[in-house]
Amino acid sequence: MPAERGLVIEVQADGFCGAVTQADAATVELEDRFGARRRFPLGPGFLLDGSHVVLVAHRPVAAQQPKRTASGSFAAPEQRARVARASRILVEGRHDAELVEKVWGDDLRAEGVVVEYLEGIDRLAAMLDDEPPSASRRYGILVDHLVTGSKEARIAAEIMRGRHGQNLLIVGHPEIDVWQCVRPAALGLRAWPTVPRGVDIKVGTCRALGWPSDTPADLARAWRRILGAVGSYRDLEPSLLGRVEELIDYVTASD
Repeated sequence: MPAERGLVIEVQADGFCGAVTQADAATVELEDRFGARRRFPLGPGFLLDGSHVVLVAHRPVAAQQPKRTASGSFAAPEQRARVARASRILVEGRHDAELVEKVWGDDLRAEGVVVEYLEGIDRLAAMLDDEPPSASRRYGILVDHLVTGSKEARIAAEIMRGRHGQNLLIVGHPEIDVWQCVRPAALGLRAWPTVPRGVDIKVGTCRALGWPSDTPADLARAWRRILGAVGSYRDLEPSLLGRVEELIDYVTASD
């Protein structure tokens, strides 16, 4: 029984009964109801509510470290759900959205940021015309394979030069698919396989790894396997981490 301050204890040898006033690594001080104080060695020989106990030094519980989210941020105290912002983050596909949710979901909910998926950057221009961004409704867009000379880079550059560009931020990672933004070590791999040109990146990856790849259900199971290996930001490539943080800063900067 830890010798906590205020604990009422009886000394078995002589019946002295009192509350713990202080204790160190070896002794405990008791004060009875008349104010008399006596010190005893810690260990056996004490009664608590008539039962034999062994008194030991009380060690205060260490201060709890602030909890961190999967993204590495300090978790905000629990609070009421926040109304979603008009500004939002757009990603190319469902897998991108699920990965962002798994790692940054707590942060996004705390900030009231919604993530939507486009089903490809080819649809971005039409979406912007239907729901134009503004100074009070800014869009941050995450694009796969945003490298010099790629189709994605050409589309992004054209949109940024257009009438919606001043209220957009388009960033991207260099990988062909978001699957490759997960560190291969998270799945016990040394590296992601190289998929030949002309072969679907998901199908080629599964084939190279010996995973079933004949049906959409096979590819869905492969993705669940990859996503399940992600525990926190540490399992993602820096090329994705920095871009998502940049987008969150952009769509929340107006406050």
